[in-house]
Amino acid sequence: MAAHLQPESHPATDLGGPALRAFFNIAERWNLRIADQRRLLGDPPESTFYKWKRLQSGTLGRDTLERISYLLGIFKDLQILFPDPGQADGWVHRANKATLFSGSSALERMLSGNVADLYVVRQYLDAQRG
Repeated sequence: MAAHLQPESHPATDLGGPALRAFFNIAERWNLRIADQRRLLGDPPESTFYKWKRLQSGTLGRDTLERISYLLGIFKDLQILFPDPGQADGWVHRANKATLFSGSSALERMLSGNVADLYVVRQYLDAQRG
């Protein structure tokens, strides 16, 4: 019986750099404060956060990768829904009358610290796209 060789993969290591570069680009586009960036990443220790920011790479845990994945999806959805980059990037800061947001901004909802809130914002935008 022949053994099937599977390529060895370390997804957290392989994805850390691209994920962090994408996250910090989005954070810049959205004009996020450092405290907000840390919160969206799951409140990593300050030293870890600044190391990630400086090196734009690192090994990320599953939770952090999941958070960045949702944020990338939110960013992508906004680019599709709002062809004007300024409007797309500003949407996260604007008060929203949708039931999900109750007059708060999407960013306020996402800053609750729960991955589930990133998920529901992503889901809301996916539904808006149709």
